[in-house]
Amino acid sequence: MDSSVGHGLRDRWFKNDGGRMKRPPRTSKLKLANSVEVPWVSIDFCSCLDKARAVEQEIVSCCEAHHFSEADVFAIRLALEEALVNAVKHGNKLDKCKNVKVNYHITDQRADITIEDEGRGFNPAGLPDPTADENLEMCSGRGILLMRAYMTSVVFNPSGNKVTLTKFNEDYVPPREAAIG
Repeated sequence: MDSSVGHGLRDRWFKNDGGRMKRPPRTSKLKLANSVEVPWVSIDFCSCLDKARAVEQEIVSCCEAHHFSEADVFAIRLALEEALVNAVKHGNKLDKCKNVKVNYHITDQRADITIEDEGRGFNPAGLPDPTADENLEMCSGRGILLMRAYMTSVVFNPSGNKVTLTKFNEDYVPPREAAIG
């Protein structure tokens, strides 16, 4: 069989770098109409619930400024509070020597928020089902269920010490283009 057969696609998409094949960086060619590049905001703070509440308020205020509905702001606030409290209390065990890292990117269309603690992490699939009869009267264990119910997407990293929350703005209406002519 000819060794060059089937390599056209590979040669187009990958470059040979000293014997290792590398894919070129992915860049989206999709540009939303009238979109403005909004940078990610990064915040690091020591494991303190008061500081977590201040970060929560900053992000919620940003969502309000981007015209998220009252229902969406409620959803973001609830999920964000759960994720921040989990990072401070469960991840970092309220150890003020450990930090929580928050990155967020809010636009009129969506809110993306990552929260990472310095703890050992956990397996979200290993949590008991809070809707099971034997867990209904427990006073904790519903935070992740609520996060998943209210956000568009909730994704944990493999080690379980970082969560990415995404909420699409349900009320977003793209601005109309100016009439030509």
